[in-house]
Amino acid sequence: MDAIQKQLLEAVAGLHEIPVGAYNIRANGKSEGRNSTEHIEITTRKEGDGIIIRIKDGTRKESVHIPVVMSQAGLEEVVYNDFYVGDDCDVTIIAGCGIHNGGDASSRHDGIHSFFIGKNSRVKYVEKHYGSGDGKGERIMNPETIIEIGENSVMEMDTVQIKGVDSTKRMTRAKLMEGASLKVMERLMTHGTQDAESRFIVDMDGENSGANIISRSVAKDDSRQLFQSVLNGNAACSGHTECDAIIVGNAKISSIPEITANSSDAALIHEAAIGKIAGEQIIKLMTLGLTEEEAEAQIINGFLK
Repeated sequence: MDAIQKQLLEAVAGLHEIPVGAYNIRANGKSEGRNSTEHIEITTRKEGDGIIIRIKDGTRKESVHIPVVMSQAGLEEVVYNDFYVGDDCDVTIIAGCGIHNGGDASSRHDGIHSFFIGKNSRVKYVEKHYGSGDGKGERIMNPETIIEIGENSVMEMDTVQIKGVDSTKRMTRAKLMEGASLKVMERLMTHGTQDAESRFIVDMDGENSGANIISRSVAKDDSRQLFQSVLNGNAACSGHTECDAIIVGNAKISSIPEITANSSDAALIHEAAIGKIAGEQIIKLMTLGLTEEEAEAQIINGFLK
């Protein structure tokens, strides 16, 4: 891998070297390296570009890295990755996509990730998106996540996009069985004329299932964001969706929370708040010696964390 690809790899997956355990590293549309372990098998899909990850029953305290980096301007790809997680597992999956575009043609990565999680398992899924390069070509990422969570299993999603992505459409669909739980923390920042859409549709089909969808976002300059969260309570369940957003400059943010109770025992809550940084917060930090720009950056960093 060249220096740019290594920098992207560090940005999206925190990797300075080849990771320990199972991994599949994709660079400019091709596999750069792959490793399976005793409990985690990674194979190439027979149909469509992408991989299949199978995690055996009882696999605990293991991780899988599947980052994608692109440094070739004009490259466009659609990748399908399927995850089959067995029963009684406790695993971490680290994905992410980094695009460096120094040319005039747009670069685009569409990743469709499907998760099939067994019973009594816990999955932590970390996905970070990052863009760099001073070319005129756009950096486009459209992730789609499809999730089926089995009985008494938990999936935690930590998704981050804070720099350099010109256009993104993020779609997450989830179905929860009895006792299943989905927890999402989304952090997003746009600037310039960037455009970001993020949509969640969660069907809580099982008794005592639950979902907690939280989005924190900052829109700067002339960028645009749209957040939509749809929770369907189809049984005795609990659901909560929350969007907190800060506007800086001439940006625009839309938040569309939707909750539907199809059972009298469904307990659903939605919250949304959009506004600018309070002037007294800026002033307070400026009295400590910060400039206005430094104070604003400090507030935004703390908000996104």
